[in-house]
Amino acid sequence: MTNSLRLTMAQLNPTVGDIAGNAKKARAAWAEGKAAGADLVALPEMFLVGYQTQDLIAKPAFVADAMAHLMQLAADCADGPALSIGGPLVEEERLYNAYFTLRGGKIVATARKHFLPNFNVFDEVRLFKSADIAGPYALSNGARIGNPICEDAWYPDVCEAMVETGAEILVVPNGSPYFRDKFAIRVNTMVARVIENEVPIVYLNLVGGQDDQMFDGGSFVLNRGGRLALQLPVMEEAIAHVDFHLTDDGWEATEGEKATLPDALEQDYRVMVEALRDYMRKTGFKKVLLGLSGGIDSAIVAAIAVDALGAENVRCVMLPSEYTSQGSLDDAAAAANALGCTYDTISIAGPRAAVTEALAPLFDGLAPDLTEENIQSRLRGLLLMAQSNKFGKMLLTTGNKSEVAVGYATIYGDMAGGFNPIKDLYKTRVFDAARWRNANHRDWMQGPAGEVIPVAIIDKPPSAELRPDQKDEDSLPPYDILDGILAMLVDQEASVADCVAAGYDRDTVKRVEHLLYISEYKRFQSAPGPRLSDRAFWLDRRYPIVNRWRDES
Repeated sequence: MTNSLRLTMAQLNPTVGDIAGNAKKARAAWAEGKAAGADLVALPEMFLVGYQTQDLIAKPAFVADAMAHLMQLAADCADGPALSIGGPLVEEERLYNAYFTLRGGKIVATARKHFLPNFNVFDEVRLFKSADIAGPYALSNGARIGNPICEDAWYPDVCEAMVETGAEILVVPNGSPYFRDKFAIRVNTMVARVIENEVPIVYLNLVGGQDDQMFDGGSFVLNRGGRLALQLPVMEEAIAHVDFHLTDDGWEATEGEKATLPDALEQDYRVMVEALRDYMRKTGFKKVLLGLSGGIDSAIVAAIAVDALGAENVRCVMLPSEYTSQGSLDDAAAAANALGCTYDTISIAGPRAAVTEALAPLFDGLAPDLTEENIQSRLRGLLLMAQSNKFGKMLLTTGNKSEVAVGYATIYGDMAGGFNPIKDLYKTRVFDAARWRNANHRDWMQGPAGEVIPVAIIDKPPSAELRPDQKDEDSLPPYDILDGILAMLVDQEASVADCVAAGYDRDTVKRVEHLLYISEYKRFQSAPGPRLSDRAFWLDRRYPIVNRWRDES
């Protein structure tokens, strides 16, 4: 055995289903590792096919295509370092989440995932078979490597078994998606594995957006004692060459660069930007449009869109009615001007008059109500979708998590569109994010520095402006109260009694609970958006549409 080892960590961004493209990325990473004198180049979990594939992975032709690319990858990377990469494996009609190590033109080691996550956004139990715990394999220099796959490292069993059978370094391939403050949980868990087993751990995570999930990277290396040796950045691709040397106590990583991680608010904002950017790139869209109302939600979505795609690829449209204030007209124009994107105005007065006239015989003698308000919203959705179709630009929706939770949005109206960047951001946090963006600029933003969301928008009371002098608080509790209740009912699955014990009025809590449950059908039909919390609507929180139960505690 030699007393040195160079490992190339490839924290890269695959695309689900683009097997050829992902294999090309793997070849490029392997070539970079070879040029750097690496002994092993490692890529994350399921990198070859992308993650999460959901039921696509159950299609036999898809798995066969992946295996064909894997064998070609082995042949192409025969002359140089070993290459480890995640992908699917079928054996005896059983499908496994596997991690392959290629060397000399063939597969020399295969790890199969033992612990299958079946919570939050994961349902691997219905897709994969749990495998027996695999032992380590030896690199050409004699170093013995164990590969606990993602969830396998969150419990002691797999790591312990691998080390007991000779593993000297644990290389953990991950497909771990972002939620707020998750990084500390990962690090603490991996520190526990290191201390238990007294071997270094290489934690290698995917990066990039996939539907509602953002894989945030942030890969790292820990030496014995849980000492941080290397930290890769979050939210961006990175390749790092890590040198290990053999000591009397075992292998130890030489300390390398340690990226500084942003705070939670900055990470949330970047997730929204990067998730939109990747959603566009991976689906083939180039440009977006959105309705810019002069309110805080559409203003921050416009800022996110410009930061993700550039001002030249963002079109904002004001669709005023007779209830639209001059302040909103001015604020919307100021926001578009600050961002530098295209801005158009299309009045809904004419279409609204035509609809009112068409419905007049049916509505004769009935007082105006929510119906007429929703007609305005649906006309805006119609006009925006017409532009989306005509110009080939994807329509962004702009409803925050508070509105999505209680149904304060019009289905087939302002809910129309293909992606919602702020879907998992409560209203109070929308304001926080807007203030943060005005005060901060980063090189990953394509938008300008400075005040891109006018202070007038942030300071004014929120309003849908669908009737005279309308304010959101006419229909909803103040947002600080609403969001506090929702954080308990949704994010914590708290009871009504828990909310009351926390100081909230019982009647208000019951009203919010009722709105939450009766709005499930709207969420079922809503656009996807990036997951920021561990209790986002869709895969994290799966409730029935038909539900007669109410909490009477």
